[in-house]
Amino acid sequence: MTTWQHIDDDQCRRFASSVELIGKRWSSGILLAIAQGATRFSEITASVTGLSDRLAAQRLKELERDLLIERQVIPTTPVQVRYVVTQRGQDLLDSLQPLVGWGQKYGTPAAN
Repeated sequence: MTTWQHIDDDQCRRFASSVELIGKRWSSGILLAIAQGATRFSEITASVTGLSDRLAAQRLKELERDLLIERQVIPTTPVQVRYVVTQRGQDLLDSLQPLVGWGQKYGTPAAN
């Protein structure tokens, strides 16, 4: 059993912000898809079932803004854009592993 320490208001706000970030629809799926090798927009949308192009573009911008992914522009003809997980994003993915395990043990399957 883990002993919990007192959490002050600032820590509580940071925790809530983190949960909102990873809980936003498609964000975790996109981050995981990129970590697993989907680097181009079309690969990402193909990897995340049900993700529309519009929402993919929006979430990619948000993940980039939050420094979880990096958008790399490759100056070729035509220009190529690739996405990679940053160290900060990898740290988040690593911290989610126990939650994924919990979900596999106790979570209910998503309704289709």
